[in-house]
Amino acid sequence: MPKVGMEPLRRKALVDATLRAVGDHGSLTVSMSEIARHAGVSPALAHHYFGSKEQLVIETIRSLLRTLREDAVAALRQAATPRDRVSAVVRVNFQAHQFAPETVAAWLAFYTEAHRSEEVRRLLVVYARRLNSNLLSSLKRLCAPQEAAAIADGAAAMIDGLYLRQGLRSAPVSIESSIALTESYVDAQLASVAGAASADAGKRAPVTQPR
Repeated sequence: MPKVGMEPLRRKALVDATLRAVGDHGSLTVSMSEIARHAGVSPALAHHYFGSKEQLVIETIRSLLRTLREDAVAALRQAATPRDRVSAVVRVNFQAHQFAPETVAAWLAFYTEAHRSEEVRRLLVVYARRLNSNLLSSLKRLCAPQEAAAIADGAAAMIDGLYLRQGLRSAPVSIESSIALTESYVDAQLASVAGAASADAGKRAPVTQPR
């Protein structure tokens, strides 16, 4: 008979093992037996808890998204200004446990699986929308909505692009470099918007005629 209270621990162990195994393989070709072995449980118990490898993969993605959401909420609470909130979102996405090579490799494998699994695709769309929303809500307090939307799209694309580059293990990018690149992009775009607004205001200002 299973010990009382062991199920949550074993489920988490299986989710963590899935992330490691998929990251090590760089694909979802890993078997349920191998995942179970990583988790220190029997394949039968893994099937008992999740039913199939597909369901275990989906729960692993959900776990990653929950962690990302919780980390973002905590970081945003600490941010004092709208610009600080943008920085908080950027930093959360490049935390060590999210940007570790094996985790990045797992993310890339999940994106590949999204072409075959509607549920995986839906979860990744949730992630993309949440990232964009977190960026946009703060950027709209720094510039006009249209410009804010464009900067949010660009920053999100940079984050995704840096994950892809990190996936090329022969050319890894450091956490601090990734943060600096994204922050520089945001700063440059905000400065450009502010400069354009200032120039436009100057053109509209009435010319005072000398008496």
